[in-house]
Amino acid sequence: MRKLMRLFCLCSILIVLSGSCFYGQTFDVKKYGAAGDGKALDTEAINTAIEAASEAGGGTVYFPAGTYPSFSIRLKSNITLYLEQGAVLLAAENGEQGGYDEAEPNPWGDEHQYQDFGHSHWHDSLIWGENLENISILGPGLIHGKGLGKWDRPNDKGAGNKAIALKLCRNVIIRDVSFLMGGHFCILPTGVDNFTIDNVKIDTNRDGINVDCCRNVRISNCTINSPNDDAIVLKSSFALGYARATENVTITNCQVTGYDEGTFLDGTFKRTQQQAPDRGGVTGRIKFGTESNGGFRNITISNCVFERCRGLALETVDGGLLEDVTISNITMREVTNCPFFLRLGRRMRGPDGVPVGKLRRINISNIMVYNTNPRYGSLILGIPGYETEDIKMSNIRIVVKGSGTAETAKGEVPELEDGYPDPRNFVQEAPIPAYGFFIRHVRGIELNNVDVSFMEEDFRPPFILEDVKDAEFNNVRARTAPDIPTFILKNVEGFKIRQCDGLPDTELGKVEQDKI
Repeated sequence: MRKLMRLFCLCSILIVLSGSCFYGQTFDVKKYGAAGDGKALDTEAINTAIEAASEAGGGTVYFPAGTYPSFSIRLKSNITLYLEQGAVLLAAENGEQGGYDEAEPNPWGDEHQYQDFGHSHWHDSLIWGENLENISILGPGLIHGKGLGKWDRPNDKGAGNKAIALKLCRNVIIRDVSFLMGGHFCILPTGVDNFTIDNVKIDTNRDGINVDCCRNVRISNCTINSPNDDAIVLKSSFALGYARATENVTITNCQVTGYDEGTFLDGTFKRTQQQAPDRGGVTGRIKFGTESNGGFRNITISNCVFERCRGLALETVDGGLLEDVTISNITMREVTNCPFFLRLGRRMRGPDGVPVGKLRRINISNIMVYNTNPRYGSLILGIPGYETEDIKMSNIRIVVKGSGTAETAKGEVPELEDGYPDPRNFVQEAPIPAYGFFIRHVRGIELNNVDVSFMEEDFRPPFILEDVKDAEFNNVRARTAPDIPTFILKNVEGFKIRQCDGLPDTELGKVEQDKI
């Protein structure tokens, strides 16, 4: 009986292992001429294997251990690419041996300048697919984008600038793969529905994952190190020629970081790099925007870790709605600018005649933030005549480095109504005058169980509110330097504080200017 049980267990394990490795008929790229020696160009062999699998009705294109230099790989429907342990798909250097597929024409791209070149084209990539269904990229192997450019190069014939680019596809899975140096965009899905990214590791030189105009997206258990740009970005550009929302998205159990490029995957986690390409310090954050024609809705972010990078950024500046978002259970350490940046603006990068968008119904809870850049506070901003609305923040603790002076508390925060929405642009002339939260052009904001403090004495107030309606603060604790008020109010209506440490319960109807 024991022998039968052992035999049954062994058979079960073999079935599970075989099922996890191969999906349908298998097409080994080496059988189609791939050398895998790191020298010979394997583009033709890989694409031939994909064609064979497609003609067979689908299957797994298998990469055994080895290094496979390649230019553009053209996906087909019902295809899985499987990279075995020890397999490296290497983006070849553009040059004498050839180059990547040309960037296809896009009337909604460069001519109208609705979004960056990289967002407007997909074929100039290591792996690309368009109008496909049922595709997967799996396995414990590595995709190394060594030959990909990290900047847009529209005049450089044969150049590639993305590791994976997908347009108007559905039922897509990317799982277990690692990426090193992914180019301008490591993973760029545009108009992709039913999209899963799971257990992926990315150590890259620009953006990690850009989810653009996509629906029903699940990003889980991923670690993205992107010191020179954003880690996980939700966008809704005009690249498809029409406004399409990014919606029904979950991001969970992920870590985003700004270690030196390449030092996450090799395990050294170095922190020597101080300046990123945008001169704003290391990036590595989770962000909505900047491209925001179609807007964002019905999105949750939970159980994520930020380390040595910027904080959360929710931006809609091109006419889209950003609404119905829940963010919870986040820890942040060494935040290089704003822990929270919520921005409604009117850059309006898109077709003429689109009205200013809306940013509303945002819930943020259970957040721990430690050791943030003292030049910044958190910014929650609308613009004159267009208010950010209905923001609720609960169970939040923020510890900033501090050291702000009384002079910095007098600084002005520019409006920048039609400017690029990045926190660094608001501190060009002076630091943010509130070390905790600067809130302006907002209707309906509630902070519950919030604690803000500093490591070194800071002579800025914790909270500044300007042009704010219906603001409520419950059980808020805020450390202050001697003789510094907790709240500075300018043009505020409907202000309430209850059970706030050291302050009496207060309810104010309309205030032109006051300190509490």
